Amino acid sequence: MDLHIKNKVYIITGSTRGIGEAIAYTFAEEGAIPVLVGRNEARGQQVLDKIKEIGVDTIFVKADLSTVEGCKGVIDQTLEKLGKIDGLVNNAGYNDGTGLDAGPEKFMASLQLNIFHYYTLAHFAKAALIETKGTIINVGSKVAVTGQGGTSGYAASKGGTQALTREWAVELLPYNIRVNEVIPAETWTPLYEEYVNRFDDPEEKKQAIAQRIPLGQRFTTSEEIADMVVFLASDRASHITGQHLYVDGGYTHLDRVIGT
Repeated sequence: MDLHIKNKVYIITGSTRGIGEAIAYTFAEEGAIPVLVGRNEARGQQVLDKIKEIGVDTIFVKADLSTVEGCKGVIDQTLEKLGKIDGLVNNAGYNDGTGLDAGPEKFMASLQLNIFHYYTLAHFAKAALIETKGTIINVGSKVAVTGQGGTSGYAASKGGTQALTREWAVELLPYNIRVNEVIPAETWTPLYEEYVNRFDDPEEKKQAIAQRIPLGQRFTTSEEIADMVVFLASDRASHITGQHLYVDGGYTHLDRVIGT
């Protein structure tokens, strides 16, 4: 299936590892131009080199997305070097474990880490997206729906991501800009591996979690998340907007007892 995204420009935050990295590769494999955004310049260069091996020339933007200047710089550099923006994939952030006992300052810092840049990048990208009738895809988390405990900041951010997805879908309707959210649950990434490795028996812990995932009793792969993101970015999804799409092997909505 031709997704009709060749030479289109998509900004992907947090694209130097994990889900974001997989999204960048998938866009490149379809002939699109993924703009890499992250803090780690060495990792950014590694991903950039791999994308060039695929046959796509693109750029890496080093940015602190917790600041207005950092977010604006991503948009400005993309327009300066590539001339347009066809889509924004808000993906950066992580579960920082900021719970009720952490206090208001750490809670606000968690929001700054996990949702501030979603809004700020969309704000600065709006004019460019209007020109291309582009798209915004937000990467969320099942924590917004299921809860987890001990992670108020991340849960609030991802609940906000769900709300902003619908809000922006309505606000941007007059410009034919589509806005959707892709929601992972238990996805195997380097960050998830770091979490599992904190346990005395990491493999046992990994298998215990996998057994609770109804479809196939396995983790979702980053590539499976990427496939959904890239599809939504394409005009093959031309009448889909304001949707929360779960790519999670049934983890969020199916009875997990059936997977044990």
